[in-house]
Amino acid sequence: MALSSNVIGAINFVAMLLSIPIIGAGIWLSTQPDNACVKILQWPVIILGILILVVAVAGFIGGFWRIPWLLIFYLVAMLIMIILLACLVVFIYMVTVKGSGHLEPSRNYLEYHLDDFSGFLRRRVRSPYKWDRIRNCLSSTQMCSELNQNYRMAQDFFNAHITPLQVSFVFVYFCFIYFRLLHS
Repeated sequence: MALSSNVIGAINFVAMLLSIPIIGAGIWLSTQPDNACVKILQWPVIILGILILVVAVAGFIGGFWRIPWLLIFYLVAMLIMIILLACLVVFIYMVTVKGSGHLEPSRNYLEYHLDDFSGFLRRRVRSPYKWDRIRNCLSSTQMCSELNQNYRMAQDFFNAHITPLQVSFVFVYFCFIYFRLLHS
């Protein structure tokens, strides 16, 4: 029994050490220039790091000093974190399950449409509050200027082999232009 408590303590000591860079990354994000994309991630990263640290400290102390109520807290907290992570994975899957790319003529990449995603995601992206945050995020990045430098002509872009993340960024950028033209 003592060996398993020491193993739990050792694993949680490593988790404590790994939570410190997560908290540090959140603090580092807060020191970055005013970028809306970074500001969205700042507090979730800090909170995640602190939660991991608290649970790891409980597991470490409970494992090495064999404190039963602390080990019970550790097990319940780990169970809750695992369930929340599983719920997040299921939620992301359900929201994006239909969001597969479509082949388009004379394109080397897959085309993605907002209508392919769940109604929940469409409503969230189309809401004025969320759209303002997306617009601020896009305007604060260098992605659009990099696209202009890499692809001088539209056909260069259409023939490029780009990742789904880049395609989605370009899609959101063109939605931004469309909404800007629509509301001006």
